[in-house]
Amino acid sequence: MRRPSFVLTAIAAAALALAPALADARPGGGASSGSRGARTYSAPPSTSTSPGQTRQFDRTMTEPGRGGAVAQQGQRTPIGQPNPAGGFFSRSPFMAGMMGGLIGVGLGGLLFGHGLFGGFTGFASFLGFLLQIALIAGLVWLVVGFLRRRSLPAGQPAMAGAAPRGAMAREMQSGPGHALRSGSGGAPAGAPVALTQGDFEAFERNLKDVNAAWSRQDLTALQRLSTPEMAGYFRRDLSDLEARGWRNETRDVKLEQGDLSEAWREGEREYATVAMRFSLVDVTRSLSDGAVVEGHPDRRTEAVELWTFTRTQGGPWLLSAVQQTANA
Repeated sequence: MRRPSFVLTAIAAAALALAPALADARPGGGASSGSRGARTYSAPPSTSTSPGQTRQFDRTMTEPGRGGAVAQQGQRTPIGQPNPAGGFFSRSPFMAGMMGGLIGVGLGGLLFGHGLFGGFTGFASFLGFLLQIALIAGLVWLVVGFLRRRSLPAGQPAMAGAAPRGAMAREMQSGPGHALRSGSGGAPAGAPVALTQGDFEAFERNLKDVNAAWSRQDLTALQRLSTPEMAGYFRRDLSDLEARGWRNETRDVKLEQGDLSEAWREGEREYATVAMRFSLVDVTRSLSDGAVVEGHPDRRTEAVELWTFTRTQGGPWLLSAVQQTANA
């Protein structure tokens, strides 16, 4: 391979491997992560804030057919523990494809007597192989994502009106048939729950506190504000950014609009999924010299996400999941 081709191949492989981390550096990694109890594999009803469909979970510890994640049944999951359904490589089609290709080439080399990786004729050949695997994995990821979006059920009518800009609506209440009080006892599993203005203020406060703790890289605060599962994802994402020599900061978070998608009870635990449109300053910097890698230190951006919170017996609300909209 000629030197110019070698350099272009190296640049393309690096761009494919690192590009996703640039645009998805804020809390949650731009992915749908976490658990919604027994409704983890059910799409949240659409709302005025998020009228479209919601992406299925990219990372979750809830197994299909089982209600509630292990981390949300009272057991403390170790921070950073991978998804038991597939581990680290289930998160990344690029990594899964690359490892599969390396294993295949290694076995082929052994079978034909060239050694474990004798099939590579040089470093340039190795980079060319990585580029092919990355392209194939990317195509597979796009096809799978398209099929998943087509399989999502059509959005349901919103259960609450949109909030005024800047805060959750005081008059926001559950829709018809959702008159059960949050403190009621003896409710059947999945029974709807009515929330108070104090609950919506707690959700808005959590949005800001999680972003502030993320910017400080304060894992202790993130553990206090979220479930063990979500705290594990936060820790892993911060470690991934540090490994690349980057640090993401989100500041001046402002809730522009928010409304309730659904709220329900499962035994002693309550869940609430709320759609939030918020603006913030989102900047990724280099750890070495502080140079801006992505974003702008003085320019605000907007995001629309669905955050699910959970609490037990009237305790504090903890962040249980962050989901992206289908067009995010």
